[in-house]
Formats: sequence, C-alpha cells, structure tokens
Amino acid sequence: MSRKEIAARLNSIGETEDNLDGILVTHEHSDHVSGLVTLARRCSKPIFISRLTAPAIDWLDFQPTLECFQAGTTFSIGDIDVASFTVPHDAADPVGFCFRSQGIKIGLATDLGYVPDSIKVHLRGADLLIIESNHDTEMLKVGPYPWSVKQRVMGRKGHLSNEVVSDFIRNDLDLSTSTLVLAHISEHNNHPAIVRLTASQALEGRSLFTRLVVAEPRAQSEVFVY
Repeated sequence: MSRKEIAARLNSIGETEDNLDGILVTHEHSDHVSGLVTLARRCSKPIFISRLTAPAIDWLDFQPTLECFQAGTTFSIGDIDVASFTVPHDAADPVGFCFRSQGIKIGLATDLGYVPDSIKVHLRGADLLIIESNHDTEMLKVGPYPWSVKQRVMGRKGHLSNEVVSDFIRNDLDLSTSTLVLAHISEHNNHPAIVRLTASQALEGRSLFTRLVVAEPRAQSEVFVY
C-alpha cells in the first residue's frame, strides 16, 4: 500500500502516523515496501529491518533511522516483544514475526513457499495467527502469469497455496489459536470464497473452535481485540 492508503486506514481506526512507535519490514519486495520511504519520511519513526534486507531497499535520498536486527533474534518495541524468524522466500533475508504483550501472542507469516518445522515451532501458542493463503494451484496454472512466474510462485521459495495451508490447519494449527486470519490472497490466482471453503473444511475436520477470517485483497480488515 501507498503511504496515503496506510494513513487513511490508520485514521479509520482512530490512529495516526504520528502514533506509530516503529515500522517493521519483512522483506524488500515492492508489494511490501512501496509506501515505506514516504511513510518513514513523514513520521520519522525507526524502521526495524534485518541486516541483509536494509541494503536491498532503494532509500532514494532519504536517510532512515534503522534498527537492524539479525534474523532469528528477539527485540522489543515499547511493551511488545518481537521475535523474528527466517521464512523460505526469494528475497534477500525474508522474515516473519511473532508479537507478545500482556500474555497475548500474535503470529505473522506471509511470503513463504512452504512451512518448515522451525516455523511451526515459532507459530505455536499464537492466540491470533495471520498466515498467507496466496493461490489456488489450478487457478495459477491456467492463469495469466508467464510460466516462469508460475514456477516461482509454486516453488519452495514462493508462496503458500490454499492446499498447503489446509494441510497446516489439519496437522499443525495450535489448539490455542482462537482467530486464524488468511491473508496475502492473489487477486489473479485465487478467490476469497475458495480460500474460505478450503480452510473451513480443514477446520471442521479437526473440530476446532478457531474463528476463521479471510482478509480480502484491497479491503481493510476489522480490528482484533484481546
């Protein structure tokens, strides 16, 4: 999103850019950092970014305040403890995050080609889990992308399919997860209704009471309160 769109979404929930304590970056791909420089320039807040990702971003003539961390380490922003972990994606040093504060844990994992055991360990105990359900494999195969891009998306450093996420739900989703948010849904190779149906079937198979939320492309989600 652009800095303007980020500001609008913050304003819609009663927040402003000036209220931010920091900006976290998972990796340098344009669909994740398109509004980063203008946002950081506007609010003058520190950017928390891995040591290898920082030089992969074009900062233009801006001198950001960087809080560089080694992927896999834990740090704090205010009263929130942030644990970073490496994810398999075709970027310089991509990471996911887990956030802990006041006894609540939130896990965030998008842009990963598969879910290794190390990530499963990091996501255990999450009260709220945000994970991508990027594409439907059959839609991707017959979709508009060049074959080289399709291979990249389906590869082990690409993105998670609905089917892979359903396997994760059936076999590895923690019983403590009260809310599961499926995100980073492709507008060309997926559909929210397919995501919901596939994930719901996986949840029903385990008889979990986890609430399922599908974060639709270009739509602002609700605010989750614990």
